[in-house]
Amino acid sequence: MESRHLRYALAVAEHQHFGRAAAALGIAQPPLSQQIAALERELGARLFDRTARGVFPTAAGEAFLARARRALAEMSAAVSDAGRAARGETGRLRLGFIGSALLELLPSVLGQFIRDRPDVRLGLEEMSTRRSTAALLAGELDIAIGRGAPRGAGAEDLVSVTVGRDHLVAVVGAAHPFAGQSKVSVEQLRGQHLILAPADEEPVVAAWLAALLDEGTEASTPTRSGGVTEAWDAHTIIGLASCGVGVGLGPACLRVAARPDVQVCEVSPRVELPELVMSFRTQDRSPVLAAFLDITRERCPGVAEQLERRLGPSRQSSPSGD
Repeated sequence: MESRHLRYALAVAEHQHFGRAAAALGIAQPPLSQQIAALERELGARLFDRTARGVFPTAAGEAFLARARRALAEMSAAVSDAGRAARGETGRLRLGFIGSALLELLPSVLGQFIRDRPDVRLGLEEMSTRRSTAALLAGELDIAIGRGAPRGAGAEDLVSVTVGRDHLVAVVGAAHPFAGQSKVSVEQLRGQHLILAPADEEPVVAAWLAALLDEGTEASTPTRSGGVTEAWDAHTIIGLASCGVGVGLGPACLRVAARPDVQVCEVSPRVELPELVMSFRTQDRSPVLAAFLDITRERCPGVAEQLERRLGPSRQSSPSGD
């Protein structure tokens, strides 16, 4: 029994006539009659009563036709579902990201992805660069967004592309001596209590700030006499600065989340931060991932060229773009 046999039986039942059913199906009447007769022999039951008034389903025919309709509907749905999955319109995407990615990058890229593919199940979690890299390598994430390219064992199995660049700013409360300044110098920062990302969670950023603020020492985190308070969430850095805890350090995109009771000061001379990097597993062939990468190409300048260098032209678009 094949799907065409189900369609033939349904057509006969609908038109109540072999000739009209054959015309609707685009085949000759004799082959249709032969196929229905063969189907009845296979089932061991008569499906239709042939009368002078027309062709009508028997009790066995009614039971068969009810199942046939559902079977054909399921087959059609299976074809549709397979196509949607192949185009990345359904499935799952697990994304780990640092908080500052929500200030500029993700509202554009993730927002467009959600509008284009509302049926994709999203797993979203804010986490440090270290944690998201480990989760990506363990297969617990599909994409990780953090500061600086992943390092250490397994990093060679990842594709990492730059999706944003930013520079360092200082955030201070209204009562802080720097509050009236539009800029602060690196020298001034060296004497302050600092609020910044934990060294063990953001090792690239911490090592970089240690070199900047401690004048190139080997320390893994700044060791100023003013002290350090660790906070890797952008809103926490701003909130602690507003309380007068110290000077918060972070990317300039913090301005998006700044409150009326804080001031954001430029750091002079201008200090570029480690790049915002998006990473995924090299061997990941998920159509959902490919769809997310397509939007990232559109929204982030230079990403298309980076992906072409890393992946080659064969993986430059999802199946929907072929």
